[in-house]
Amino acid sequence: MTVVRITLMMGIFCYGLHAQESPIAATDRTPPAKEVFDDDGSRVAVLGYHVFHKTLPATQMRIPTSKFRSQMEAIRKSNISVITLEQFLAWRRGEGELPPQSILITMDDGWRSVYTEAFPIMKELKLPFTIFLYKNYVGSNRGGRALSLSMIREMVSSKLCTIGSHSVSHPFPSKIKKAAKEGPEAYEKFLRNELGNSKKFLDDTFKIKVNTYAYPGGYYTDEMFPLAEEFGYNQLFTVKPGKIRRDSTRYTLPRYIVLGNHDAAFNAAMVFRNGARVTAIPISLPHPTKPEPGEIIASRLPDIEIDLSGVKDLDPESVVMRVAGFGKVPLKADTMSFLYRWTVSRPLRQPLCEVTTQWRLKGKENYEPVIRWSFRIDHEAAYQAQ
Repeated sequence: MTVVRITLMMGIFCYGLHAQESPIAATDRTPPAKEVFDDDGSRVAVLGYHVFHKTLPATQMRIPTSKFRSQMEAIRKSNISVITLEQFLAWRRGEGELPPQSILITMDDGWRSVYTEAFPIMKELKLPFTIFLYKNYVGSNRGGRALSLSMIREMVSSKLCTIGSHSVSHPFPSKIKKAAKEGPEAYEKFLRNELGNSKKFLDDTFKIKVNTYAYPGGYYTDEMFPLAEEFGYNQLFTVKPGKIRRDSTRYTLPRYIVLGNHDAAFNAAMVFRNGARVTAIPISLPHPTKPEPGEIIASRLPDIEIDLSGVKDLDPESVVMRVAGFGKVPLKADTMSFLYRWTVSRPLRQPLCEVTTQWRLKGKENYEPVIRWSFRIDHEAAYQAQ
């Protein structure tokens, strides 16, 4: 038995369902699967989401509803096509064509907020999406956090939502490794339950034929591939970021897991290198910044600033800014306007610059949640300006 090893992509993580605040990273082993169809030049970015919330602060797994709306609206207005799962599968079979740049939107686990927060936005904007469900969660009570079967049926009946499998119990890597150590027969029995019974449950419950699977936590082993074939899964997704080509191996398709408190994965998903430049996707923030989120600038020595005049009871001495490649930077503060600024001290060399800012309120010991944003450098224009 060969167990794939797990690699960490900087700043890009996938969370398991049980609200574990520790990321599970993508695997990097490619199975020896030979694909039939040649690369046709089209590229697909698959976005993966988990939990949505209107008021709770962002975490890696939980994205504010307003931020999700901003992302969807920006995609809707862009020149990137949002495709259905059916279109994706037909393209992968060589039975259809896709635009050079496409996006497939997915949501994992079966959180109720998919229905209460995300679904209204998807209906309003007429954007298709796929939900990867795991059997032991959907339809359960779980403190009112899980999707009910009726919610799922309503979303599917809208013709915007399709279903994929996400296992029976959402096993973490430690559980999978433990099962594997019990021997080949026990491990096969374990995998047959997770892959097979999940598909049977979804097929029988929703009167469909599920043929896609998202590995919980992105973790897989070689033993899963022949069983996936047997059960009828013909496209399986990891959490390793990257664009899908028509000739990408079907057992380990890449996917960008979009984090609620970090824009790197989303920004990377929006960059396609096979055609025209994609317009930067703006991200809304509660406080004005310069450069603005997603803005493309021509200077490699910009002023970076944030306006915190809207923060009530701000401790002005507590504000901390960190810039990628520089760490904590010395801020110039205007205590009257609450404008905090830093001028980049050496030319930015990377195309994407990420900034984080944090502060305390007066009388409080703990810092407020981190504010993150990023902007891009037009290096061609920047070098011409030097």
